[in-house]
Amino acid sequence: MRHGGQILVDQLVKLGVRRVFSVPGESFLAALDGLYDAGIDNIVGRQEGGVAMMAEAYGKMTGQPGVAFVTRGPGATNASAGLHIAQQDSTPMVLFVGQIDNRHTDRETFQEVDYKALFGGLVKWVAQVDHTDRLPEYIARAFRVAQTGRPGPVVLALPENMLSAQADVADFTGVVVPDMAGSPDSAAPFAMALAQAERPLIVVGGPHWDLTTARAAAQLAEAAQAPVITSFRRQDYVDNRHSHYAGDLNVGINPRLADRIRAADCLVLIGTRFGDIDTQGYTLVDPADPRKTVLHIHPDVAEIGRVYGATHGWVETAPRAIPALLQTVRSTDIPDRRAWITSARADYDAWTTPQNSPGEAKLEQVIKHLSEILPEDAIVTNGAGNYAAWLHRYFTYKTHGTQLAPTSGSMGYGFPAAISASLEYPDKTVVCLAGDGCFQMTLNELSTAAQHSATPIVIVVNNGRYGTIRMHQEKTYPGRVSGTMLANPDFAALARAYGGHGETVTTTADFALAFDRARASGSFAVIDLHVDEDALSPALTLSGLAKA
Repeated sequence: MRHGGQILVDQLVKLGVRRVFSVPGESFLAALDGLYDAGIDNIVGRQEGGVAMMAEAYGKMTGQPGVAFVTRGPGATNASAGLHIAQQDSTPMVLFVGQIDNRHTDRETFQEVDYKALFGGLVKWVAQVDHTDRLPEYIARAFRVAQTGRPGPVVLALPENMLSAQADVADFTGVVVPDMAGSPDSAAPFAMALAQAERPLIVVGGPHWDLTTARAAAQLAEAAQAPVITSFRRQDYVDNRHSHYAGDLNVGINPRLADRIRAADCLVLIGTRFGDIDTQGYTLVDPADPRKTVLHIHPDVAEIGRVYGATHGWVETAPRAIPALLQTVRSTDIPDRRAWITSARADYDAWTTPQNSPGEAKLEQVIKHLSEILPEDAIVTNGAGNYAAWLHRYFTYKTHGTQLAPTSGSMGYGFPAAISASLEYPDKTVVCLAGDGCFQMTLNELSTAAQHSATPIVIVVNNGRYGTIRMHQEKTYPGRVSGTMLANPDFAALARAYGGHGETVTTTADFALAFDRARASGSFAVIDLHVDEDALSPALTLSGLAKA
């Protein structure tokens, strides 16, 4: 006989879970008891939103479901921010939520929430486990759903009486994730369409990526004689230094790349959903009339043709599809498209040449410095805000697994993700770029970093405002500043108060040495980088907008 918490944790051990993230609650005390001597690292956070983001980042890094435990009611609702990121970013994740005693359901009991109603449209699957002896079944299914097809988050609600009850039940048996075996014949129409195209583009993104796949994607671009571009915040999917790499589909897209997508006569979409941000609100390619061949490879059949009708579709993961496609393309007569590739690369090189921004601390120079001096395997994280435009435009991603950023556009993500990365890879340099507004959403996790000896370096881009919203405000209601200003703390002093390293930098010339000291500190660090409030984005200034 085992209590439900022990049964649950025994399944996690069998599934190979090494680390979970949690904010404790009395609703799942039995699960905490099960974790006591299980050998699973329990990272205790300060707020459930940050914990869920740490778990999501773990899923991104490892390809295995990130696991989080939160309590009922406000704990669950706080965690919803991380679930939304996991859903939009196609990240495998399992969230366990402590639930009220299930004998008191539908009485609006203290902290009672209907989780199926709350999370139904936000996650892949949500269920409540009402019987202790069914825990192995539900947990195996949760991990299967989180990882198969298009990966994503799953929520299991755990009534406290169910968790504390005893049961004599065997652990789950069988394969959790079934093997996929795509037909090699699926590559043939893709190779033929590529051979017939004059101006093809390969677009890579989505889940399941790894270093081997990244290298194979570059080889495919060479064999297919086609430029390769990455979808939103998947810039580490191809070595940005490769001759065939032509940029990324970002919020502030290179205008020449946007024109190239319009001009392309064949798009090979591998893993990516090719969504809103990638297409600039579906304007670069008309869903009703794409006027080009669309070849789509995705692990979830529901995503192929969801927005853009595909000329050919292939239900497969990128790690399986790319080698098969590469082999077929190599045996196909592909035309010489060197001019198309060379011009695409030249456009990218021009775009990444730093443009001068106002002020004494120039973010473009800071990013270029980081790009030059960081180890190739350094992990760079960020949340959401205009500050990220400098990072995405000027940082050169050199190898897979070095970018952690939310395609959902969630503020506050960068710092919890950096903590998770530092714990997973303690020997790697982890750098978080965060706006002052972005950082303040989750900076309470400085305490988590201190407790668990995580050592990320945070660069706070401090301009005293919600910069992205201020930009849109000035465009729409010029001169009427409302709700976008920030009163900031001394971020460097705050870091020191938590036991870390903190410095304030106000000029570009001072940044390099400050960063060196942060790396040498051996602890987590915060560099409070004061930038000019006139700098809105790499291409826009506040004064310029005011004059427009």
